[in-house]
Order: sequence, then structure tokens, then C-alpha cells
Amino acid sequence: MTEDGKTAWTPDLAGTEGRSEPPMEPGASGPPELAPGSTIPGPVAAATNEVTQPLGSRGPVSYSPSAARRPSWTAATDDAEATARPTPEHWFEPVEGAPRPPAPAPAPAPRASRAGVVGIILLTGILTALLASAGTYTLLRATGSLDQGAPASTVVAPGQTVAAVPAPLTDQDQAVITAAARVSPAIVTITATGATDPTGFFGDQEGVGSGVIFDAAGWIVTNAHVVEGSQNLTVKLADGRTYAGRVYGLDTLTDLAIVKIDATSLPVAPVGDSSKARVGQLAIAIGSPLGSYTNSVTVGILSAFGRTIRVQDGTLIRNLIQTDAAINPGNSGGALLDSGGNVIGINTAVAQSANGIGFAIPINIARPLLQQAIAGQELARPWIGIYYEVIDRQLAEEEGLPVRAGALIRSRDAQTGVSQSGIITGGPAEKAGLMDGDIITAVDGQRISTSTPLDAILTQFAPGKTVTLDVLRDGKPITVEVTLGVRPANP
Repeated sequence: MTEDGKTAWTPDLAGTEGRSEPPMEPGASGPPELAPGSTIPGPVAAATNEVTQPLGSRGPVSYSPSAARRPSWTAATDDAEATARPTPEHWFEPVEGAPRPPAPAPAPAPRASRAGVVGIILLTGILTALLASAGTYTLLRATGSLDQGAPASTVVAPGQTVAAVPAPLTDQDQAVITAAARVSPAIVTITATGATDPTGFFGDQEGVGSGVIFDAAGWIVTNAHVVEGSQNLTVKLADGRTYAGRVYGLDTLTDLAIVKIDATSLPVAPVGDSSKARVGQLAIAIGSPLGSYTNSVTVGILSAFGRTIRVQDGTLIRNLIQTDAAINPGNSGGALLDSGGNVIGINTAVAQSANGIGFAIPINIARPLLQQAIAGQELARPWIGIYYEVIDRQLAEEEGLPVRAGALIRSRDAQTGVSQSGIITGGPAEKAGLMDGDIITAVDGQRISTSTPLDAILTQFAPGKTVTLDVLRDGKPITVEVTLGVRPANP
């Protein structure tokens, strides 16, 4: 049965040497067409639905409904639908020569519902776009943007150029620009005639470095290795003025020096607080690399704190700030700034065997010297009179120490590694009764740690002050009072 309820005809080719005609194509409305010239005598009997006609030499062909199921291309649901429809009693074929009625047009597939859904979607999209456009127009009209004329197109004649559009500044860009503008006037270039670098470590050109004005009355902080041993100093300001300078004093603890010039109302760099600086934050270095490129600005980050370096004469400089901001020869004595334009360090050294490793002395360690200089006092550092090793986790595990932070009083021979006495004869520690093997854990209640070692804490106190030390002796806690002395140049 076909989908329209009519009988599907399948040619039964009995007597034709076993050959069979192909089945009816889907959707056919009657038996297959006969060859031209063949006739069909009479109506087809309703009882048998059988018709015989001449087909040339092929003999009679019998058409009868097939007892087999529908071809596989028809869905099973169609069988059920077709079975429910009545079969017509007769099938009428046109007589030869009679006009054949036109075949009924195939019914279109039911697509009305899909087309309706698509139409609804399109209509919804159009309405949404119209509403959005109306809202945008209202907003632009309210802000006055529609009143502005469209920018005129730029027509460039041959040989002419188009002006570049300034690039927008990021927050970091603005911070660097502001900091440089704020501090650069207070950065000076120092030339030392006859100066020598006793360490040979810092790599500066001989007698050339930078400095930072920290007081308008002509007080400048710089590196000791820039000015030590000089016969004459020339200080050049950022505005081009030059002054004769003199060394006010050298630091016995770090590579710092104070220089004085006879001038007033000078631009001053703001002094910050290095204890608030954090690893990873913006670092800005300003100085005069090679002594020629004055007020050069380089940018990086703060890489680490508490670094220790050893110069060629064996001197240790502790508690340094490490940065990857370029510190070139001639930058020594210049300023290391935070993003606010505050001085948090004095540039002092660069690792010559690597790139991107520079060091600066924290401004909090330099601050007592600045205060002493302004007060007209001699530069002096507090002193206990001991040699010690900084305790960290590794040392604590190797030595079986009861704590992982502190200062272990002892000394090791640099060549043999043999321990020696850490108590300096005649020093404050000997007078207070400290002993080799004692572990100092705090000074006046301030705990010692790898980030705040003993000497960094002591810089807060003036020589002559009595402080209380928390000490572990043979694993037992005790307290010892020590009156601080003045640190000698070569302790």
C-alpha cells in the first residue's frame, strides 16, 4: 500500500526468464508505464487486479499486488496508516491514444510549524535590535555625543606625514613619571679627584658617582667608596650648578658617606620607610651612570631583602635590598625609590658576573647617619663587641640549636673554618659577661630574625645607650644588660 491508500504494484515477471522489474519508486501513483504501442484490454478485474497486455516479444506481463512488506525506505508507522485506509475497487488505466490526466502534484511536506517558529525568532530579533537602538540613541542624545561633529578624515599630500596619537599612560607609567619628576632635581653627580676605590668591587669609574640631597642646607648622602680617599670633590646639581664639596663623615658599618656643600634652598628628596617595602613592588633607580648620563631613570622591582655581599677586601655588607632595576657604574650613591617617589634605599653595588642584580642600602639603616649629620654630630654606630653567625634553619639543624633565629656568638677562621672566640677583648660584650656559644634572640624586646638581624636592630640605638638582651645559654633563657659602645672603623 502507498501512503495515499492505493495499491503498490510490483511486476511479477514469471515467464520472462527469471528477470524482474525494479519495484515502484516511492510516491508513485499507479502501475509502471507501458511501452509505446502496447494496449490494455478492458478494465482490470476487481477480484484479481490482474491485466495482460502484449509487450513485444516479452509476452504477457502479469501485475498483481505483492504479498511482501513494504520496501525498507518506508517507515513502519506508514504501514499502519496505510492499512487503516480502504483500497479502491478498480484501477482505471487510460485507453491508448486517450489523453492522460495530469498526475496529482505531490503534497508539500508539513513545514508550516517550522516556518512559523523561524518567523517568530526573526521578529523577536528585529524588535530587540530596534529597542536597543532606541536606548543607545537616547543615551547619546542625553550625553550630547550626537551634537559633536564627526572627525574629519585626514588627507595627506605626498611628502607629508600624519601626527602620531599619544599612547595612553598606565598607572605604572604615571607613577614612574611622577616619581622621576619629584626626585630628579635632588639627585647630584659627584666627581672625586684622586679618589680610589679600596674594595675594587663596585665597578664605578674612578671618582665618579651619584648622591641624594636629603636636607636643603646642602647635606648629601652617597657611597663611601665614591668619595673615600679623595682630595677634591665637585658636586653638580641637576640644574647645572656646581659646588665644591667636602666629606663630612664615613659610615663604619655600611658603604655610606655624608657630603656637605655650601648652599641653601636646595631641592630635597623625600625620605621613605624601607621597612614597609615588599618584595615584588615597583623599584625606580635614579643616578648618573658613567658620570655623563645624569638623572637617568631605570625601572624594575624589589627582588629580595636582607642580602649580604662580600667585597674584595673581605668586608661584609649586610641587610641589603636586591633589585633588578639597572644600577650601572656611576649610579652608586643614587636613589632607589618606591612608586610614591620616596627614597627607600641608596644604590651601592651591582653584581658584575650577572645581569639584573643590583643592591641598595635600606634608608632605615642610613637614617641615623642623616640625623647625626644635621645635628652636627660625629657619625657613629652602636657596637656590642662580638662576632656572630646569623642562625637560620639550616644552621640550627646542623648544630642542633634550640632556636631557628638569632645570633650565635662565635667566630670561624676564614681559611681553616676553625671556630674562634667571638668575644672582642675589652668590648662591651666582655664587660657585660656575654660568652662564646650564647645565642642572642632579642634586643629590648625586638625579636631577631633572618629579615631583621642583630645589626639591623642595633642601628636604631645611639652609642652609650644601655639595652637588654634576651640570651639562651646552654638552652636556658637569661637576660644581659649591655651599654653600647662606638663601632670602630675596623672592628
